[in-house]
Formats: sequence, C-alpha cells, structure tokens
Amino acid sequence: MHSDDPGWVINEGADTAVLVALCLRQLVGIRAPDELPHLRGIPPRVNDRGTEAQDALERQWTAYWEMTVEPRAHPSTVPLDLIDGFETLVALPVRGFDELRRAIAPHAAEAMAAAADMHTRYRKVSTAKPGTSYRAYAGAIAEHERQVGRRAHPFELNVQVLPLTQRGVWWIGALTVAVTDGLRQDVAAFDAAIHPIIAELA
Repeated sequence: MHSDDPGWVINEGADTAVLVALCLRQLVGIRAPDELPHLRGIPPRVNDRGTEAQDALERQWTAYWEMTVEPRAHPSTVPLDLIDGFETLVALPVRGFDELRRAIAPHAAEAMAAAADMHTRYRKVSTAKPGTSYRAYAGAIAEHERQVGRRAHPFELNVQVLPLTQRGVWWIGALTVAVTDGLRQDVAAFDAAIHPIIAELA
C-alpha cells in the first residue's frame, strides 16, 4: 500500500517463506531470535544437542532467517541452493550451512503444510474487509503528522502478520516488524501498537 504521492510505502502480508522459516525454527529447536514468540500450533522440539552443535545451528538459522525476512539487505556471498521438499521457499548458501540443511530436511512436509495453512487463514481475513489495511496505516500516519506538525518523512515498512502465541509487535529486521494476527484484527489496539513504529520511521 502506498501514499497518494511519493512517500511512505507499507507492505503487509504473511509471507509463506517467513512462516516456513518460523515453523522450522520450532521443529528443529532454535531459540533465536529470543524475543520473538513461537507460532501457535507447532510443537517446539526438545533440544538434545550439545552446546557446540546447537550454537552452529543457531548461527546458520539466524543467517537464513535474515536472508528470508530481508533478502535485499542480507545477500549471500555465495550461490544459493534450493532445498528439496520446500519448493522455492527455502534456499541456503551452498557453503557453510550443512548442519541446518540436515536438520530441516526431515521436517519439510510438516513445515510446508503448516505454513500454507497459516498463509491461507491470513488471506481469508485480509480479503474479507478490503481497504481496511490501508486505512489502518494511513490513520496512524495522519495522527503522527498532526502530533509533530509536519508531513511524514518518506519511509518503507514491511509488516508480517503472524499467528504468534503472544500479543504484540516485534522488530524482525531493519524495515520489518512482526505483529500478532489477533492484535492486527483489533483496530484500536493495533493503532496504539503501530503508532510508535510509525513515529520511529516517519
């Protein structure tokens, strides 16, 4: 969604690649990012790895997560390789990701099915009330402009609407936030939650 003139751009969605990454996070027992809650309906794996093995997996998953959330900001220095079972949704660098590649392989079917279901639920809710998404952000930006007495600075924001176990908004990239689906559907609460984000950018 865009402003009427060159300025702010807000992209809202529930990207399937992001959902797959978060499903895998729980299925293989990744903690990072520590502050982001789990997805509902995906049982976290009991971690029985040694510290060194877990640390290596955490580093590799974090790099994969950053490339998935904001690929332009985190390009790979080596070619990427699509992982069997994940269609085009999971691509890992050809070097340095062997542990993560092995860890996620057994969970492809479960992660893909769960992510597709979550994405479909978001689409049903978002298309049921066309136009409400734009109005929610435009209203928050207009309120910010009234408070600061000037037009909003140009900015870009990506919003991932996710079925998380806790209600809130979290930064998951330099230009990307995650918001709980229930909070997103609560007009008054979402407006209050998104306003500090808008104020930081605009």
